Amino acid sequence: MESSELAGTVTQSMAKEDASIDPYFHLILNDDLAENNWPKVFDEYKKQPKHSLLAQTMSKALFDKLKNVQSSSGWTIARAINTGVCFPDSFVGCHAGDLDSYKVFKDLFYPVIEKYHVGYKLDGSMKHVTSMDPEHIKVDLTDEAKSIIVSTRIRCARNLAMFPLNTSGSLRTRMEISDSMEAIFKEMSSRDEYKDLGGTFFRHTTMTKEERQKLIDDHFLFKGKDKMQAASGYHRFWPHGSGIFCSNDKKFFLWINEGDHLRIISMEQSGDIKGVLRRLHRGAVAIEQYLKKKYDVKDVFISDPILGMITCCPSNIGTGLRASVHCRVPKLIKNIGFQKIDELARSMKCQARGTMGEHSEVTDTVDVSNWRRLGFPEHELVQDMIKCINKFAEMECLMED
Repeated sequence: MESSELAGTVTQSMAKEDASIDPYFHLILNDDLAENNWPKVFDEYKKQPKHSLLAQTMSKALFDKLKNVQSSSGWTIARAINTGVCFPDSFVGCHAGDLDSYKVFKDLFYPVIEKYHVGYKLDGSMKHVTSMDPEHIKVDLTDEAKSIIVSTRIRCARNLAMFPLNTSGSLRTRMEISDSMEAIFKEMSSRDEYKDLGGTFFRHTTMTKEERQKLIDDHFLFKGKDKMQAASGYHRFWPHGSGIFCSNDKKFFLWINEGDHLRIISMEQSGDIKGVLRRLHRGAVAIEQYLKKKYDVKDVFISDPILGMITCCPSNIGTGLRASVHCRVPKLIKNIGFQKIDELARSMKCQARGTMGEHSEVTDTVDVSNWRRLGFPEHELVQDMIKCINKFAEMECLMED
């Protein structure tokens, strides 16, 4: 477990002198930010042709305006921008510590949100709508699309209103979240109506070597090893309080304290997109009901009428949803290349990733997912993906080998 010093502030200078400080897990603050000063290195970052949404928005004048302001949980502008200052190749570059910080530091967050969630305005004229019901999807997969899909995975991020976000949370809050969820998993597994969602909760601190290797081999386990996330405070106290719930049929999962409190996942080796979404919906509703009962609260998940579901990263607010399919399109890859495939996907409000996810190599399959998160109900984002897959399948069938 971390010492009290490492649970607090560790600067880049300290990290260079102490080999025990791990940049993949410890919160390491830029030296200037640790002193609540404008980060001098940021002036050079802003000169680069491509820079983060943070760099496009943040200025010294804005920093000076906000440097002595704190949110209700004590979140500061220095903590909010640490990731983008330490890692200039970060696409977004800033994180929230609580719902309040999105409002207190709106001069930063609102422009970043509007740049990422293109078309969504935060002037009060628009509101976010949540609706995960698959029956509202109006487009079906074509037969050609069904034939190229290898697997389907849909997940959503949720944070519990009873606790601070993990960027500003403590070891105690992480452990309480994990303990609460373990009790809920046991109760769900004992109920007939959730029999198909029943399974086992594996904690990172107590799983056996065999269990760990099996989860790795099945590509289910998360490792929490990400420098950019660590710079936001995601991985403090790792691995305590973190774990994964895996249903017996390996189609329903929850990641606990991977970054946000909960990442609810539904997946299977098929193209039954509506079925996968239906399972996710049932699981999310069941968890919400159990948490309402346990904590006697009306609102379980942190949300806002305009911002939707609240997550640590501005890129994920709104639905917190990513619906993706792996589809086999070898002729498309050969004839137009991955970059063109991604451009086509983005023109249809989706994005393409490599065979094993973002920044991975492309073989004969690509991962296609929705791009939008905020301002649209979940079923509409899944529909975006279905339309994109239908188009790719049509193109793949028409192309010559």
